[in-house]
Amino acid sequence: MKLEGFVDTHIHTAPDVKPRLLNDVEVAEDARKEKMQAVVLKSHAEPTSGRAQIAEKLTGFRVIGGVCLNSSVGGLNAGAVEAAAGLGGRFVWLPTVSYPAAFKVEELEEVVNAVSEHDMVLATGHLKAPDIFKVIDAALSAGVKRLLVNHPLTRVVGASFDEQKEMSRHTYLEHCYVACMPGHDRLDPEVIADAITFVGSGSCIMATDFGQQHNPRPVQGMKMFVKSMREQGLSQKDINRMCVENPSRLIL
Repeated sequence: MKLEGFVDTHIHTAPDVKPRLLNDVEVAEDARKEKMQAVVLKSHAEPTSGRAQIAEKLTGFRVIGGVCLNSSVGGLNAGAVEAAAGLGGRFVWLPTVSYPAAFKVEELEEVVNAVSEHDMVLATGHLKAPDIFKVIDAALSAGVKRLLVNHPLTRVVGASFDEQKEMSRHTYLEHCYVACMPGHDRLDPEVIADAITFVGSGSCIMATDFGQQHNPRPVQGMKMFVKSMREQGLSQKDINRMCVENPSRLIL
């Protein structure tokens, strides 16, 4: 199985404060060999915008970075968003490991305005559903056009199917295969397939969230995810929509 044209919107790479399986360049090389379209590098601790530029130059493959607004970069810090944009970053993730302490609704306006000004992707990180809806409202008011809800089915987010359906009116929903793995949520792939069917593949994105040392390489994780979703009855057309078309529209 080749991953031609695929985009993985969620990969963790070295260097990092946690052990990672591959560095930025190794992930890009793996994806290039599979003829993928792009990969997105995420770190909970530091911006990946500059690192993505280096990896892209070294490999000739499209590598995208951004910034996750955890306490390590000052939380909801519009200055960090501006810096990421200046370095070519495309993604702004709201707090993950620092949620809920680093998430303050009153500080959201400057962040969403900066995201809108630079036409970046605003991703919801580890926010719970009530805060996600607050973010969607603020983002739409600011003119943000690219919204992504990260792994809605996992324990850290826990959005219901009905909440996901409501979110999908304005956002893409990113389902990550890492949630199905031992050492993580051990989520039944059938639940992901059911959520995709309920919401519609036109509003969903498949990603891996791989990069941990105890999991396979991200490209292998994506192949595992595709195989799993096909076994659950999703069509190849659905797969292509979620792995090629939707992430392309979101990012590129």
